[in-house]
Amino acid sequence: MRQPRYKAIVDRFAAAIRSGRLAAGSRMPTHRELARDHGIALATATRVYTELAEAGLVVGEPGRGTFVREQFGYDGVEPQRVAHGNRVADLAFNQPLDPGQADDLRDRLRELAATGDIETLLVQHPPGGRSTDRAVVATHLLDAGIDVAPENVLLTGGAQHGLDTVLRALARPGDVIAVDELTYPGIKLIADVQGIELAAVRHTDRGMSLGSLEKLCRERSVKAVYTMPTLHNPLGSVMGADDRSRMAAVARRYDTFLIEDATYAFLAPDAPAPLYAVAPERTVYVASLSKNLATGLRFGFLVAPTAHRHRLVRTLKASSWGTPPIIAALAVAWLRSGAITRWTHQRRIDARSRQHVAARVFSGLDYRAHPAAYFGWLRLPSGIRAVQMERTLAAQGILVSTADEFSVRPHPPAALRISLSGTPTLATLERVLETIRTELPP
Repeated sequence: MRQPRYKAIVDRFAAAIRSGRLAAGSRMPTHRELARDHGIALATATRVYTELAEAGLVVGEPGRGTFVREQFGYDGVEPQRVAHGNRVADLAFNQPLDPGQADDLRDRLRELAATGDIETLLVQHPPGGRSTDRAVVATHLLDAGIDVAPENVLLTGGAQHGLDTVLRALARPGDVIAVDELTYPGIKLIADVQGIELAAVRHTDRGMSLGSLEKLCRERSVKAVYTMPTLHNPLGSVMGADDRSRMAAVARRYDTFLIEDATYAFLAPDAPAPLYAVAPERTVYVASLSKNLATGLRFGFLVAPTAHRHRLVRTLKASSWGTPPIIAALAVAWLRSGAITRWTHQRRIDARSRQHVAARVFSGLDYRAHPAAYFGWLRLPSGIRAVQMERTLAAQGILVSTADEFSVRPHPPAALRISLSGTPTLATLERVLETIRTELPP
């Protein structure tokens, strides 16, 4: 079948951007100029830019035009001018670690090597994990406000793997998933790969707007609602108990299920009970130990309603079967020893300390953050483009994330998501944040 003509235009622009012939920050022709120059309709020109934006190659800014995006950050393509040795700080990703964790890993590996059942780590465990390992995680979940039988816990290779498993098991290409208008970039990637449509719902200081969610459910068939009720990424909101009950009621009314992402929830122990505790019959709870243990040890888990368990296990079988046995053994050993509890406590102290520094440095700016979060949302002053600020900071060795990585709508706000954990250290964080501050008008 012959490729539509506009596809060739998309491909030419994509090749020029990826090769660097069109530099990051370059202003693209207006829609009318593009239509005139290529002899296409205005609607077709809009379609060209829509596909380039969906590919993460350009970003549109209301009233200013369309610009070439910087190709690094969440997409995993690092700018060549910022080699690892020249980086001052990576504020694009949260990778918290404690100084003693490497030594603890060595000790734990020695203990595993000395155990009598070391050979069990060389054989395939059941999809979703061994019952004994799932029981340990079920006990761990009691501290999160979830009391569930081990058979409803399934181990995964991190929260991202858990989310991917849930959508593969419970949704189909073309289904509609409701998400906040600014949401976790990983869910955008999963939806794109699986052909799932994400429908943006307005977000307020209290969390997802339940009035907007109900309106969407009335107008369309919504398969699921993806939500981060505790420490929303990137805005840091925490949904109140009454709103969680209202969200559960909306889900029941329109027979949709809830996907609760609790990746950062451990940082806010005083938050209301999880959605799973409010609506266990239709909520899948997804979390991991990535932020309170280590991002490189891909250990996650999901809590599933009994009615969906079989389909989730079947989907795990079709992918990776869950968590590698040696990773599961390490994580379970840390859970049993109390190390996770100790590190979680340290993470909470560390996050609040870093957030205190950020609040002081960004005082007077439009900076939004929960005091317990490892990240903050910095809206840029009028006239400053996020992609340009991203490029300016990268030239100084500082990596940040822009709003377009989190935005589900076509026109993201001019804002940066600032990660505060990992590098730099707490001792050098203020200096790095001051560098960002100096690039902004007083």
